[in-house]
Amino acid sequence: MFIPAAKPNPSCDRAFTLIELLVVLAVIAVLASLLLPALASAREKGRRTVCLSNLRQVGIAIQMYAQDHEGRIPYGPKAPPFTNPSNFYPSTGAPTSLLSLQSGAPVGLGMLLQHYLATQPKVLFCPSTDQPLDTEAELAKVGQYQSQGSYYYRHGGNTQLFDSPVDSNPLPVLRLDSLGQNRNGLPIRALVMDTQFLCPDDLAAFNVKPRTHHQQKSATMLFADGHAFWRGNKNNRFTVDVRDYSQLRDAFNQILQVFERADTER
Repeated sequence: MFIPAAKPNPSCDRAFTLIELLVVLAVIAVLASLLLPALASAREKGRRTVCLSNLRQVGIAIQMYAQDHEGRIPYGPKAPPFTNPSNFYPSTGAPTSLLSLQSGAPVGLGMLLQHYLATQPKVLFCPSTDQPLDTEAELAKVGQYQSQGSYYYRHGGNTQLFDSPVDSNPLPVLRLDSLGQNRNGLPIRALVMDTQFLCPDDLAAFNVKPRTHHQQKSATMLFADGHAFWRGNKNNRFTVDVRDYSQLRDAFNQILQVFERADTER
């Protein structure tokens, strides 16, 4: 009896061997390793563009505020007595990232919220924060408790750790078109920039935490004439690093130094 030979199964010819499957997986892994950094870079560029747009909107708000206040930039209120490290506004005019004080009173860029940034308050927050941040929760604190945004505001040039309790001098007049000179004798130009702040971890009990942006690789900055751009953070030149406890008392001086470095940027 003749038994015809079995026909080869076409599906067997198309099946991957184990070696071929491993080769394909290796190729996919290599392609992914090449593409992921490019995608991350593109994503960061997009966030940086949004950050720059935010600062330009803040610049417009500052200009509108100045027009309504005889040329003055947002300044004040008087700092309350300094009682603990959680108070990020120890002296009137200290550079600050606060939007409101522990009393809830608006301060710094927070003074723009009610009339000048009411429809777009989230421009006070960088989209490329390196730490989790609930912007809605921070904005809800304004008027109630201390709130913090993403940007340092050059709120005058005071670097003292507290105001004199007998100081009754009126708040200075800082005009947008005549901000004067910095401590290096150069014109004051930079008004707002990303916080790049490093501190000891155990200060978190006082809500003093590291607050950095753009993976600390760059910093966006706004100038008094309204233009904004970013610069690379080479050698951490725009980073305030007070992880050493001996440097904490110098924190506000370091913040002002960062602004003075930005004053030289073109």
